Amino acid sequence: MRYLYSALFYALLPLLWLRMLLRSRRAPAYRQRLAERLGVFQCPREIIEGRVIWVHAVSVGEALAAVPLVEELLAQWPEHSVVMTTTTPTGSERVRAQFGARVFHVYAPWDIPGAVQRFLARVRPELLIIMETELWPNMIHYSKRGGCRIVLANARLSARSARGYARFAGLTGSMLAGLDRVACQSEADGERLLTLGLEASRLRLTGSIKFDIELDAALRSQAQSLRVALGQRPVLLASSTHQGEDEVVLDAFCQLRQSQPQLLCLIVPRHPERFESVYALCQSRGLHTARRSQAETVSPEHAVLLGDTMGELRLLSGVATVCVIGGSFIEHGGQNVLEAAAWGVPVVSGPHMFNFSEITELLLAAGGMIQVADAGELTPTLRELLADENRRRDMGHAAEAVVDANRGALARLLELVGEVLESAGA
Repeated sequence: MRYLYSALFYALLPLLWLRMLLRSRRAPAYRQRLAERLGVFQCPREIIEGRVIWVHAVSVGEALAAVPLVEELLAQWPEHSVVMTTTTPTGSERVRAQFGARVFHVYAPWDIPGAVQRFLARVRPELLIIMETELWPNMIHYSKRGGCRIVLANARLSARSARGYARFAGLTGSMLAGLDRVACQSEADGERLLTLGLEASRLRLTGSIKFDIELDAALRSQAQSLRVALGQRPVLLASSTHQGEDEVVLDAFCQLRQSQPQLLCLIVPRHPERFESVYALCQSRGLHTARRSQAETVSPEHAVLLGDTMGELRLLSGVATVCVIGGSFIEHGGQNVLEAAAWGVPVVSGPHMFNFSEITELLLAAGGMIQVADAGELTPTLRELLADENRRRDMGHAAEAVVDANRGALARLLELVGEVLESAGA
C-alpha cells in the first residue's frame, strides 16, 4: 500500500509545485527554500556529528504549542541538538523568531522516499516527536528503518479524521505500528486510535499541552500597557478568522456598535496572506481601521484594529472583553480557545469545533464558553454578554479555572520522552 501511495505522490508532484507557486503569489515565502522540500539543505556541524531530536510541527499553531516542549528538551537534554520542521512559512517564521540559532529549522521533506531519505541521511535523528496527528507514511517508515524512535505528542483525532484514516486501513495500520508511544489529549482521541489499530501498550493519556499556557509578568505588563493605549474601550476579539468569517464578525460588530459606540473590533486573521484583503474589507465598510503592524495609535475614531502581525495572539487575547473563535463558523473545526480562556476572557464559538471537541466540552460544561448554532445567533449572544459585566466575569473565572485544572500535560509528555530516549540509548 505504501508503494502505491508513494507512486501516486510522485505522479502528483507537478501539481504540488504548481500549488506552491500559486500560493506564493499571495505569500512569496512559499517559493523560497524549495530545495528543502526535497531534502536538500546544509546542516550545521553539530547536527551532522551529534545526537539529534527531531520535532515536526506542521504550521504556526502546532509550532506555538511545541514551544514549551522544545524549551524543556533544550534544558533537560543539552547533549542533543533539536531540529524542528514545519510545512508552512508562517510556522518557519515562528520557530526562527522564538528560538533563533538554538534550534535548527528546515522545511519538512515532502513525503516521497527520495526526499525523506535525503533528509534523514543529513539529520540522523535519535528521536522524532510529531506534534498532534501529522502522520506521513514514508516519514514514519524510513525514520523507523533508520533506528529512530517515534513519539506522537499531543495527539488528537476527530471522528471525521478517524473515518478518513479508516478508509486506508492498511496504510494507517502500518503508520501506527511505527509509533513507539502516543501521548493522547483525551480518552475519546485514544479510543479512535485504538480502533484504527494502535497497540494499547503504546498509548498514554497525557492531556493537552495547550493547557500549559504561561502568562508571565512581562506579558501581563504588555497587555496592561496595550489596554491603556486602547483607551480602556470594550474589545471584541475575533481570533484566528478564516476566509468567509470576517464578514460574519463585522456584520455582528456593526450591529453591536449601535448600542455600544465605543466598542473596538480587534480582528486577527489566521493566515498572513489574508491581512491585506481583510484590511480592504474593513475599509470597504467604512470602518476606520488601524494596523497593528504599522504601530498605529488607536484613536477613539478607530472602529477596528487589525492584528496583522505574527506571534501576538496570546498578547492580544489579554485585552479582549469577549473573544469570538475563528474556524468555527466554517467547517474547519475551530481554532485554539485556550489563549483567551487563560486570560479569563469569555469565549463564543460557532458550531464547528470538532478539532477541539474535548476542550470545548470542558469549557461549555464549566460555563466558560458559549457555542452558537449559526452566524445568526452571534449578534444577540454578544449583545447580551457585552451588556452583562457580572456574567462576563463569571464566565471568565470559569474559563480560567478549566485551564488551571488541566495543566500538567507537558510534564507527563516529558516523562514519556525521557523513557523513550533512555530506551534508545540502551
